Amino acid sequence: MFSEELEKYDWDRTTARIMAKTAADVERALAKERLSEDDFMALVSPAAAPYLERMAQLSRKYTQERFGRTMQMYVPLYITNSCTNHCVYCGFRYPNLIPRVILTEEEIVAECEAIRELGPFENLLIVTGENPRDAGVEYIERALQLARPHFANLTIEVMPLESEEYARLAQSGLNGVVCFQETYHRDRYKIYHPRGRKSDFEWRVNGFDRMGRAGLHKIGMGVLIGLEDWRTDVTMMAIHLQYLRKHYWQTKYSVNFPRMRPSEGHFQPNVTMSDRELAQLIFAFRIFDHDVDISVSTRESADFRNHMATLGVTSMSAGSKTDPGGYRTHPQALEQFSVNDERTPRQVEADIRRMGYDVVWKDWDRVFD
Repeated sequence: MFSEELEKYDWDRTTARIMAKTAADVERALAKERLSEDDFMALVSPAAAPYLERMAQLSRKYTQERFGRTMQMYVPLYITNSCTNHCVYCGFRYPNLIPRVILTEEEIVAECEAIRELGPFENLLIVTGENPRDAGVEYIERALQLARPHFANLTIEVMPLESEEYARLAQSGLNGVVCFQETYHRDRYKIYHPRGRKSDFEWRVNGFDRMGRAGLHKIGMGVLIGLEDWRTDVTMMAIHLQYLRKHYWQTKYSVNFPRMRPSEGHFQPNVTMSDRELAQLIFAFRIFDHDVDISVSTRESADFRNHMATLGVTSMSAGSKTDPGGYRTHPQALEQFSVNDERTPRQVEADIRRMGYDVVWKDWDRVFD
């Protein structure tokens, strides 16, 4: 399990290694075709900031070689905000006195139909809070069965499951799983997740092994930018990605780096990341792993997403509603996070096409295999 591998890496020592990188280390990394974890540290270090343009050019080169001039589109469907976790940064956290929504079968179908009216989406991301009792495996399985007639590719972002449960869901149409570790800082993880099943660091971080053992087509990874030092967190995630590729080499992988935003009267980010730093991270990950799908959600602005569309990002959401039933049945439910890019799917498509790229609504992973 990866938790055992992670014990080899001390957080503070890793941070010190990153901050000690020099311009010579960056130059050495940029001259290589394949990078080590030490090279990745150089590219996310402060020493790499003056090399942003050169990194962007390399990132574009490797992206076009692997994916062509394409952008895959997907859309999230939140089917419940019911959650038993106490994550201090999340609007869905259990102590919050908010109306809880668990969509019925009829409402799930209505949401799928509303999404299809927005655009020719074939990639659907089904999202839930973590409530094993009231919205557990059976509920998720039924949602997949209801969505399958409407979408060709189904991914879930739900509570971590057992390998047997992932395999069961695959029989009902599941193609992939997205899971955010949030932070790899083992000692501080409990501070952000004080209660609930999510408070078990090992259970969550080893969930990716369980996905791999289930033989899923695709696994999505991410850290929440704003909890701990982002350079160290993403380095741990890069190490994790290398580990997964070694052990589950037939699986496809994607990465995402959602940034927390300051909010009124709620949890404030401990760390902020500028647009230039996020761009540096995207370029570093593309140079580090030429094959990984890099996704940017509607948390980011239209301007930033347009700039990244030709420089390393390979998939985007559009027209997103982050509240359960937000497309049709419960438009006033609580959002998990506020959307920054409010363009319609067709507007996003038009902007991407103006940049000379093709919009792909289906799963291009299988096209490029």
